[in-house]
Amino acid sequence: ELDKEQVAMLKKAFDMFDKEKKGVIHTNMVATILRSMGQTFEESDLKDLIDEIDQDGSGELEFEEFLTLAARFVVEEDAEAMQEELREAFRMYDKAGNGYINVSDLRDILRALDDALSEDELDEMITEIDTDGSGTVDFDEFMEMMTGD
Repeated sequence: ELDKEQVAMLKKAFDMFDKEKKGVIHTNMVATILRSMGQTFEESDLKDLIDEIDQDGSGELEFEEFLTLAARFVVEEDAEAMQEELREAFRMYDKAGNGYINVSDLRDILRALDDALSEDELDEMITEIDTDGSGTVDFDEFMEMMTGD
């Protein structure tokens, strides 16, 4: 889902390339627009996506079609940024660089996020997160806990 700011930014970019003000842009402009917004992508992925969205094969996209296409890149970028932020947070607790944190550290993180949690609730959450019962939480378990994925 794009927020209002992202839609407005995409509309400005779209209008800039809709020189004839026909409400459409040529598909060969899409890569240029995405790049101007700092988005990175594989040319082949973009071509497949354009083919999928430009179903009539006209070589032109209306704003709604362009929005659908651009959203896939913009949202993906956000997900990658969030994963990187979570990785940094994980590294702060994984001081030894072992690739895991102890459940005692996790308990501290959870308590910091919500100091109203009881010991029983913390135990329950940790049991849910430390799925293999190892007493440690690896990055994947941590990611799952933080994102719900």
